[in-house]
Amino acid sequence: MINTFANDLAEIRRRNPLVHNITNYVVMNFTANALLAIGASPIMAHSVEEVEEIVGLSSALVINIGTLSPPWVTAMALAAAAAEKKRIPIVLDPVGAGATRYRTETAGKLALEHRISVIRGNASEILALAGGTSATKGVDSVNTVEDARTAAMEMAGRLSCVVAVTGAVDFVTDGKRSVAIANGSPMMRRITGTGCAASAITGAFCAVQPDPLAAAAGALVAFGIAGEIAAEGNPGVGTYAAMLLNRLGDLEPEMVTKRARIIESGFRKL
Repeated sequence: MINTFANDLAEIRRRNPLVHNITNYVVMNFTANALLAIGASPIMAHSVEEVEEIVGLSSALVINIGTLSPPWVTAMALAAAAAEKKRIPIVLDPVGAGATRYRTETAGKLALEHRISVIRGNASEILALAGGTSATKGVDSVNTVEDARTAAMEMAGRLSCVVAVTGAVDFVTDGKRSVAIANGSPMMRRITGTGCAASAITGAFCAVQPDPLAAAAGALVAFGIAGEIAAEGNPGVGTYAAMLLNRLGDLEPEMVTKRARIIESGFRKL
């Protein structure tokens, strides 16, 4: 399994897949740089006049609902339909689901009406999207990953997708198989955009790995390793953001093999 993650990182670097992001204003620059650092090619496009054409050029689509407005919701639906037609993977990041009805309903409709490969969110977002009781503070989670495990497995099975719940220990499931990942650093929660970047990097891994569970798990392992290496020496918050991008750029497949921490796995296929 870990060798698969390392091989997928090498394949991203070899292929340089184009990842189409409909994402929020807050994180566009950081997300684009994270994709460049990991070896993918980002494009950030949300205009209804061009999203279908951009999808036609892309190897994966990442939809992030962080800064919603009606035209963006329309663009997300158009892009998702185009991605389904082209049969490229779709990653959905339900940012802030549970905070407002608009966010929760928008994310739920996208998940129900389109063939999503991976839904990646924090515990509160996943609980809200699954229809359970969640606690949220803006876009930050108040629930723990453990709180969301059962809901994640049920939702993954019901929607035939992979659900990745990120936190201190990430949990990734397709409803039957599951992986728990202990890579990462508490520093990652102190800068904005790390969750959004994790979703974008998941899109890059999905572009080269046909098994969405392997893709999501590999992306979170790689991003987590970069995050923990960047935290070495206890840098300040601003420095850490730059160091995280540096370490993503420096990350080598053998580092993934050596440092991956899979603490629980029902992932027997690989």
